[in-house]
Amino acid sequence: MVPLSYPHQYVDRATMQVRTEKLTGDRSVRFLYNNLRENAPVMFKALTSRRMSSLLGYFHYDMPRSPRRCDSLKLFRALGADPQECLEPLEYFDSHRKVFERKIQYWRYRPMENDIQIVVSPADSRVLIGSFSHFSSMFLKNRFFGLRELLGIGCPWYPRFIGGEFAIFRLTPDKYHYNHVPVSGSVVDYYKVDGQYHSCNPTAQVVMASLYSKNRRIVTIIDTDVEGGSGVGLVAMVEIVALMIGDIAQCYSEDEYSEARSVQKGMFLHRGCPKSLFRPGSSTDVLIFEPNRIEFAADLVSNSCRSDVNSRFTVGFKKPLVETDVWVRSTIARRKEAQKYQN
Repeated sequence: MVPLSYPHQYVDRATMQVRTEKLTGDRSVRFLYNNLRENAPVMFKALTSRRMSSLLGYFHYDMPRSPRRCDSLKLFRALGADPQECLEPLEYFDSHRKVFERKIQYWRYRPMENDIQIVVSPADSRVLIGSFSHFSSMFLKNRFFGLRELLGIGCPWYPRFIGGEFAIFRLTPDKYHYNHVPVSGSVVDYYKVDGQYHSCNPTAQVVMASLYSKNRRIVTIIDTDVEGGSGVGLVAMVEIVALMIGDIAQCYSEDEYSEARSVQKGMFLHRGCPKSLFRPGSSTDVLIFEPNRIEFAADLVSNSCRSDVNSRFTVGFKKPLVETDVWVRSTIARRKEAQKYQN
């Protein structure tokens, strides 16, 4: 069990400084996953249900508030978000939900490298990288999820990802909550997997094995080995709900946010474009790659194994596991050269 007083730290990629995260509802999460889960499992299941998650989301994001409490600038300051990035003017943001679901000028404030072979972050988030390969120093079998269970029992693509790499992107409540496409390619499968609404707090992930495999999620399988694609094989993008997330709205757009449409099989998705929106709360994206098709960025690899950062994942899993705070559309990996992955 990770002590409640133990801090959770991460590395800020922009400055390379170690930051301490102020975890929202930390005491409540500890009680829910350490006490209630063991002693009152029926109540625990009810509290992590879709109905309870929606109710908590309403109280936090939609309950009417006085004009004073809805001061736009105060809402942004409370979150630590920057209103200058937003597409709408400051006066538009008269509720917590509007701030949470904000659109930003990502083309200006979240630049992206032009190289099509580069994999980009799908979200403003804290990323943790790993591998299913026993030969990798990042080997993390079933620590955060079981691969077969995460993709859904019966997923025909599962064998392609055995021994591959993965990246977990944890969005905190202050983040911009649009997900963007990490690679270019054609959608060969798209489906939903039912489940609960567990918290993505690091303590919950340490206490409850394979937590991500238990939450409701949307799976998109993208084939990048097509004309105009990123050339990194199949990529599974798994969008996972969490406590107070009511929905994942699919809203793919190739022109900023205009003419948004739902993702469907057969569509070609362009890297860096908006794909979906979490509504609202904290949530998680997981990217899964085929073996030996990508190389993670060197700074993410070195940060993940730092021993001078107080990470609850490190304490809980008895191995250095450190997150890096990254921007959406920033480089997280690139394609391996052909000779490196040919048999």
